[in-house]
Amino acid sequence: MSSRNCSVTRKGTVAMLVDLHKHYLKLGLNYDELTDAALPVDQGSTTGKYNSLTVLTKIGFICSLIALIIDLGGLKLLLGIRCFVPHNYFTWEATRPLSDCSFCSNVTQAIELSNNITRNEFEPYAYSSMPIVIRGAFLHWPAMETFNYQYFKELYARMDPVYSSTESECQFLHFKSNFVALKDVFNMSKSRVENAKGEKSWYVGWENCYAEVQQELKKHFPIPHFLPEDAEIPNNAYVFMGYDEGASLHLDFINRLMWQAQLRGSKIWQLRPPPECQNTCTPLSFEVHPGDAVLVDTRVWYHATTIPEGQLSISLHLVYG
Repeated sequence: MSSRNCSVTRKGTVAMLVDLHKHYLKLGLNYDELTDAALPVDQGSTTGKYNSLTVLTKIGFICSLIALIIDLGGLKLLLGIRCFVPHNYFTWEATRPLSDCSFCSNVTQAIELSNNITRNEFEPYAYSSMPIVIRGAFLHWPAMETFNYQYFKELYARMDPVYSSTESECQFLHFKSNFVALKDVFNMSKSRVENAKGEKSWYVGWENCYAEVQQELKKHFPIPHFLPEDAEIPNNAYVFMGYDEGASLHLDFINRLMWQAQLRGSKIWQLRPPPECQNTCTPLSFEVHPGDAVLVDTRVWYHATTIPEGQLSISLHLVYG
């Protein structure tokens, strides 16, 4: 997740670019390597590795694009899209400590556990960085039936103040969708909601900060039975919903581990080790289905998600620690 505070200024953008550039030059990279990072990865490679600078290049490209748009007078437009550029993200990425690659050195696939796993059996995995899927863990949840687009639309319509709370305090992630705020999501035409042919695909996520919404949502799902009894789980659940391409490859700069409930549709997770671990660890992917639990240490695994064609994915995302 990104910082709630956003800032897009020419001076700030330039400073971030300079810091990022200096950081990677100190690591021993030269200008040619930085340029070569923009080239596409060889799809014919049998190593399964990815370009160690792909993420850096994308960040640099986005920063450059933002600076250009600002120069062309597009600042007002960018500021209209909340959290278009989280002001801390680039600094975090540039200055994050190098990872201890032991967390991924022997990991080639997600660990799959059965839905009847007990708390004691789950204890060795609870605070590890291993990607875990618990098949059918949440099939008994009422949320499996109640959480859908119409449910959320009606819920927010009943609690009108939640919109102002969401826009001013809670994080809204539009990803590649052309939405500015949560209101836009619930004002779509029926054909776009259903991702009909000719309509622009959409995928969004939002944080539920409003107390009344939190209380309502919690009526439909209990605390996962396998999590440690003393685990702290904040109330501000995120909902991710939409079609096709989900989140692009990124790290989460958060303080806790995350768990996610796949409620509708399927979702494909793609995990990549950090660049410094690419010679030790391998990328991996897995697919989750309705009722599955996902636990990934998104602080160390770069991760991206996609949704199989034609499916609407809805998932609930919380953290614990």
